[in-house]
Amino acid sequence: MQKPEDSMLINYNNRSFRALQNSANGETSAETIFRYRQEGNILTAEYAGGKILKGHLIGLVDESGNINMSYHQVNNKGELMTGICHSKPEILENGKIRLHETWEWTSGDRSKGESVIEEI
Repeated sequence: MQKPEDSMLINYNNRSFRALQNSANGETSAETIFRYRQEGNILTAEYAGGKILKGHLIGLVDESGNINMSYHQVNNKGELMTGICHSKPEILENGKIRLHETWEWTSGDRSKGESVIEEI
């Protein structure tokens, strides 16, 4: 398995991801699709599906491909939810990217969780 630090800066532009697993207090699911855009080290994404009607994230990608981001989304209860997330990439044998995430709500109960999303 290749490690991100063995390669150049990971470019997430025009890649799509789907959640593989999430903590029970999270709102993303296998129905949630993330569409990433990247310019330089600035990453943005739109996402929707499952419990999420619409969401956006913005973050910075470091030289190892790690992402520090903030996100906001409207869920199917009509609530605006916000949070922060740190994503660590794993390059799979097929060349696709899997992101291991630790996140925290900055709204609601301010709980924390972990998720894994994978390029589709």
